[in-house]
Amino acid sequence: MKSMKLTTKILIGLIAGIVVGLLLGGNPGVADSYIKPFGTLFLRMIKLIIVPLVLSSLVVGAASMGDVKKLGRIGGKTIAYYLITTAIAVIIGLILGNLIVPGAGLSIPVDATVQAQAAPKVVDTLLNIIPDNPLSSLVQGNMLQIIAFALFLGIGITLVGEKGKPFLSFFDSMAEVMYKITAVVMSYAPIGVFALITPVVAANGPTVLLPLAKVIAAVYIGCILHAAIMYSSMVKAFAKMNPITFFKGALPASTVAFSTCSSSGTLPVTLKCAQENLGVSESVSSFVLPLGATINMDGTALYQGVCALFVAQVYGLELSLAQQLTIVLTATLASIGTAGVPGAGFIMLTMVLQAVGLPLEGSVLIAGIDRVLDMARTSINVTGDISAAVVIAATENELSTPQDAKQTISA
Repeated sequence: MKSMKLTTKILIGLIAGIVVGLLLGGNPGVADSYIKPFGTLFLRMIKLIIVPLVLSSLVVGAASMGDVKKLGRIGGKTIAYYLITTAIAVIIGLILGNLIVPGAGLSIPVDATVQAQAAPKVVDTLLNIIPDNPLSSLVQGNMLQIIAFALFLGIGITLVGEKGKPFLSFFDSMAEVMYKITAVVMSYAPIGVFALITPVVAANGPTVLLPLAKVIAAVYIGCILHAAIMYSSMVKAFAKMNPITFFKGALPASTVAFSTCSSSGTLPVTLKCAQENLGVSESVSSFVLPLGATINMDGTALYQGVCALFVAQVYGLELSLAQQLTIVLTATLASIGTAGVPGAGFIMLTMVLQAVGLPLEGSVLIAGIDRVLDMARTSINVTGDISAAVVIAATENELSTPQDAKQTISA
């Protein structure tokens, strides 16, 4: 059992959780009372390391670039990659929504009202990136502001030169400590994944999911297509990497993301996968991946496209091409300010519905299955982050060959 790969253990925990959840389908209270706490413990341990890990790794990553020009170049490439793949993901979701027509023939009574979330203005989103109190941002876990603060520290260290080295050594040491703590936390991952999946399956079960099976199918098919087409072609074209090698290396992070539904929560595993499995340099991964956990939401954007069309179809409304393009723009821009935590995509959905004039009550139809959809979209979000790290590292000649990179994360 000691020689078993962590990936295998996590998959076993996932499958066991589904089986136990189905067995407890008639009594979800047991899963909530006796199994879920172990999953909550896993999430709390993950949350424990997120802020110090992001801060330290990003400061080291920014400072290790060597010069501000390189940092700006990599930043530009990263943001461009994320925005382009997110826009393509929304388009795939809209195409599938039009082809599968998940809302056709459904007549589900909706009597609840959902509070609308106003779509953020681009100017406000950009201004909110800069913290007026960085310590408050660290306490509140505001990832965008933490990233901005860390980048300023990293740039400052680079500009100061020799006198900044002791400060850099502190964050370098802090990052190494956090990596070790991450390894300890990840040894508990199989149990945590099992405990998180079991209550979800026990509460929803196949019967509850059946009426909305087409929505689930459309989102899952879309996520698979996006990964198979977009990520495969990008790592093959830019990194000359076999897509199978890429997906195998990203699998531990994708699996943890599937169970936790948190891009930020999965970040420690994402960093390990990119560096140890796929050969991405520490300087690139420490910059690209924390940024991706905050602004890269390919799976979430795809979900917006499918669900917006689903709501329109249930209400018998037609969305024009202009309205569907509005969905693409809104989902892409809103993804920048969407937190990488469970359920954030559902809040973002109300912004998209409001942008195209669809009834906000329609989002209630998605609420019951949102956790199931959240699993797929978060997994794709994280896989997309790793693909960006591989591509950016390759363009900067900071990607080891697959033979040089470790192929697995040991338990």
